[in-house]
Amino acid sequence: MSHEEEVESILKSLKAHASAKVRAEMGPRYGIVVDDAWGVPMAKMQLVAKSVGKNHELAAALWKTGLYEARMVASMIDDPAKVTPRQMDRWRADFDNWAIVDTVCFKLFDQVPHAFDRIDKWSSLNNEFGRRAAFALLACCALHGAGTEADFLERLPLIEAAATDDRNFVKKAVSWSLRAIGGKKSPKLRRAARELAAKLARSTDKTARWIGKDALKAFDKADASAAKKQKPAARRQ
Repeated sequence: MSHEEEVESILKSLKAHASAKVRAEMGPRYGIVVDDAWGVPMAKMQLVAKSVGKNHELAAALWKTGLYEARMVASMIDDPAKVTPRQMDRWRADFDNWAIVDTVCFKLFDQVPHAFDRIDKWSSLNNEFGRRAAFALLACCALHGAGTEADFLERLPLIEAAATDDRNFVKKAVSWSLRAIGGKKSPKLRRAARELAAKLARSTDKTARWIGKDALKAFDKADASAAKKQKPAARRQ
């Protein structure tokens, strides 16, 4: 089967799972504003991707269709070992909604050896979804164990620099990345993330304050949960 035929087969499978209700709710309910989409639930997109398996060339062909669901599947079937910095930049330039940003970073880009270089490059972008991609990718690397302690310590200044960006999709990703770094097992990272969160929470800038307080709230909740788990169970009478 040619790539064109494979693409058509995947599109046919996706369309079979399309839901008018899901499509109608994408923007109003979930904030996923995109022109070219069919309304396929995430679980069904994952099912289609699983049936395909890893295929770098097919992923590229699916991405070129421009269809939201096809691009989501593309991120799930691409081979991270074959993804180049140029491809990452090209796909990043197409990002037009938070869901595609987060899925591509979560399912693919955080496994690519060039991830931290792209974080550095994208963190200074003015484009809202491009800048979100930098911090979503940083969060995903922290959550999935990619990178060293030094990789994250060196990028805390990027978080601080972006903390005054009040665009909704940027500030939430900046907070996400700080919370993810603060959730690492490294005592040094946890301490540094909490110090930065406290500093931001004292800022005169309202966006930075929101990010700092949001992170501190998450850290306090995680610490309380950990303490509760360590507390010995009461003896039965």
